[in-house]
Amino acid sequence: MAMIWAGIDAGKTHHHCVAIDESGRRLLSRRVANDEPELLELLGDVLALGDEVTWGIDLADGGAALAITLLFNHDQPVHYISGRAIHRASESYRGEAKTDAKDAAVIADQVRIRRDLHPLRAGDETVTDLKILTGRRTDLVADRTRIVNRLRAQLTGIFPGLERALDLTNTGPLVLLTGYQTPAAIRRIGVKRLETWLRNRRVLRADRLAETAVEAAERQHTSLPGEKLTAQLVHTLAAEMMALNQQVAELDKLIEARFRDHRHFEVITSMPGLGVILGAEFLAATGGDLSLFGTPDRLAGFGGVAPVPRDSGKISGNLRRPRRYNRRLQRVLYISALFSIRSCEDSRRFYERKRSEGKRHIQAVLALARRRVNVLWALLRDGRTYEAAPPTTLAA
Repeated sequence: MAMIWAGIDAGKTHHHCVAIDESGRRLLSRRVANDEPELLELLGDVLALGDEVTWGIDLADGGAALAITLLFNHDQPVHYISGRAIHRASESYRGEAKTDAKDAAVIADQVRIRRDLHPLRAGDETVTDLKILTGRRTDLVADRTRIVNRLRAQLTGIFPGLERALDLTNTGPLVLLTGYQTPAAIRRIGVKRLETWLRNRRVLRADRLAETAVEAAERQHTSLPGEKLTAQLVHTLAAEMMALNQQVAELDKLIEARFRDHRHFEVITSMPGLGVILGAEFLAATGGDLSLFGTPDRLAGFGGVAPVPRDSGKISGNLRRPRRYNRRLQRVLYISALFSIRSCEDSRRFYERKRSEGKRHIQAVLALARRRVNVLWALLRDGRTYEAAPPTTLAA
C-alpha cells in the first residue's frame, strides 16, 4: 500500500499543494486557484499517486473552507498545523527562502512525521452557525468599545463634568446626548423639561438623569473652543452607539435561539458563570467535539489555563503561562471563572483558598478556570447538568 502525504499552503485566491511519499520525495507540486473545478482536479491527481493520502493544511476556515469541505466530501483525512508551527519547523529544513511551495512541503512532511496534530472533522451545523454569530458579535462589541472611547474623548473636550457623571454604556445617557451635549443647552432646558423630554423617549429614571445633567451644567459656564462642531460629533457617536447596542441585542437573541438547538445546551449553561453567550463561544472555540482533545488536560492546555514547566539544569519546578493557546477559549474560561466567584459558593471558596496561599488575583482565577475545565469535561462526558453537591448513591 503506497502512502502519500499532501500539504496545502492555503491562501485567499490560490493554494499551493505538495505531495510526498514515505521517503519524503516530492511527487507533485502545484499552485491551484481557490476554485472548485481546479481543486477537484488536484484532488484526483493526488489520489492517483497512491493508495492512501493524508492531508495537512495551515488554515481551518476562511479561505481554506472550500478545499477542506471538498476533502471531507471525498472522505479524506485532514490535519491542521498552525502557521507558527510551520514557521518554526521550516527553520530545520534546507534553505532560508520562504515560498508557498516550501511551506506546503513542510506541511506535508510534518504531517508525515508528527503524531500530535489535530485532525479536522466536518463541523456540526449548529456549531458552525454559532462560530459565525459569535464572531460577528465580537466584531460589534469591538466596534462599540471604539465608539464609546471616541465619545468619551469628544465629550471630555467640551463638557468634562458631564462625561464624569454619565455612564455611557447605558441607554439613558446616550439618549440624552442625542439631544443635548453642551452645558448651555442643558441649562436652558432645565430639570423639569429635560425630565419630560427623557420620559417621552422611554428613559428609565429620567428624573435622576435630568438632575445629574443639569447639576453638571451649572458647574461649567465656559464655552470651550470647537464646542459646536464637537457637539455634532457627540450626537453622531451617541446615535451610532445606540444602533450598535440594538444590533448586539438582536444578535444575542439569534445566538440563544441557535444555541438551544445544540445537545449540550443544558449541560453547558448549568455551569455557574457560563451563560448563553459564553457557552456559545465555548462551543465555537472548541468545535463542540471534545473527543478531539482526548483529555481535560489537553483542553486546558488548548485554552491557555494550564501552566507549563520551564526547567533548566538544576532549576526545576518552574511554571509559566503557555505561549501557544486559543485566546478566544481562554477568554471564555477566564471570564466564566470570574463570574462564578460571585454566583457559586464552591468557586468563591476555591478562589479565596488560592489567594490565601499567596496567589495573585489573576493566578487564582486561572487556577479556578483550570479546575472548572475538569468539571465541565466530566459533565459533558456524562451528559448531566451541574449540581452544587455531587449526587449520592442510594443504598439498595
